[in-house]
Amino acid sequence: MGVTIVPEGKLACGIQLPVQAQSTIFVEPWERAAGPDELARVLARAEEAGLFYVAVCDHVAVPREPATRMGTTWYDTIATLAWAGARTERIRLLSHVLVAPYRPPLAVAKAFLTLDELTGGRAVLGVGVGHVEGEFAALGADFAGRGSVTDEAIDVIRAAFTNEWVTHHGEHFDVDDVGLRPRGHQERIPIWVGGSSPRAVRRAAERGDGWLPQGPPAEGMAAAVTRLRDHRAAVGRGDDPIDIGGFAMPMYVGQADWDLGAWSADGPPDQHAEGLRELAAVGVNHVQIRLRSRSVDELCDQLDAFGAEVLPLLDG
Repeated sequence: MGVTIVPEGKLACGIQLPVQAQSTIFVEPWERAAGPDELARVLARAEEAGLFYVAVCDHVAVPREPATRMGTTWYDTIATLAWAGARTERIRLLSHVLVAPYRPPLAVAKAFLTLDELTGGRAVLGVGVGHVEGEFAALGADFAGRGSVTDEAIDVIRAAFTNEWVTHHGEHFDVDDVGLRPRGHQERIPIWVGGSSPRAVRRAAERGDGWLPQGPPAEGMAAAVTRLRDHRAAVGRGDDPIDIGGFAMPMYVGQADWDLGAWSADGPPDQHAEGLRELAAVGVNHVQIRLRSRSVDELCDQLDAFGAEVLPLLDG
């Protein structure tokens, strides 16, 4: 059985926290000199604005060549989520995404069970296969077999989330009657599967409580959602609900007086809400947004504007 956490009829919105990941693809210049104080301000404002989740991504040891694009500033996923949980009361805490082959699955299960217990049931495990081959090598992880490892890791984690005592005998992991407590606050912590490749979509259909696309699927969101649901039905999970994610174009609420670049859009709240509703129309029920900013103050103001002026237009 699947477990869903997005309220029915609602389009939930979340953000990846700034500062903690500084890839050249998405980092704003002000983040490079920022730290925990700025991160804490954004976190508090995201909760006040009514966002559904904050997300933290996952890299451990970035090799020198990809570091020219990715940078090396990537806060630890689990430690950052725990830090965020201690400073908030309601907002969900999502790994987007934890790279499954980097860690033993029982260690991941223990961490998220503990996070969930300590935060009153707010943990969401987003999990994916990873893509930086040199990072796999540095961590002693299997790059070539990462898909198979991820599939089996999800099975072990799912077993640990479901029952105190875990037994699993598979190709990659052998677990015999071991117990994990605390059990977490939720009856079962949701697992959202990340990735936009055909294999990732199948993995989400087969094993996920949710899907976290990593960028637009090649065939477009509508076709990918249809394929996910069709495959879910084909493997006998057609009656299990699933939370389906999407990505919004980077946005600025209101008229920006600075150059946002080619891939961002400014405009009034109803314009942004319309774009988000287009995602909802193809079956998406939670969306990761990115609000453009030149400072932590501007990002906090944008969060206020989004919460007050855009989110109310998405209900119903």
